[in-house]
Amino acid sequence: MDITKLITSLGIRSTLKGYRYLKYGLELCMKDEDYLLAVYKELYPDIAAHFDTTQDGVEHCIRTAVCNCWYKGNRKLLYKIAGYELLQRPTNSEFIDILYHYLNMSI
Repeated sequence: MDITKLITSLGIRSTLKGYRYLKYGLELCMKDEDYLLAVYKELYPDIAAHFDTTQDGVEHCIRTAVCNCWYKGNRKLLYKIAGYELLQRPTNSEFIDILYHYLNMSI
């Protein structure tokens, strides 16, 4: 499954800035998984530089996308991707990690 299809399947609309940031962030992680170890220190700054915005803006917009998935999206698919039922909304880092590992397994 490709990144775009996965994100939209989770119910995250492409009209959200966080959609674009999340997609680009996952592309970076697929090229270098070390980004997963430093989401705030390396991944967000690189996304921010690419989109000419701030690191805090990237974090906020991705959080909005995660909330959109959790409250309005396809939570059952998120559980399936994670491999277990999440008891609370995942953090940005957890969400990125879950999607990354799912994408990595489906290659």
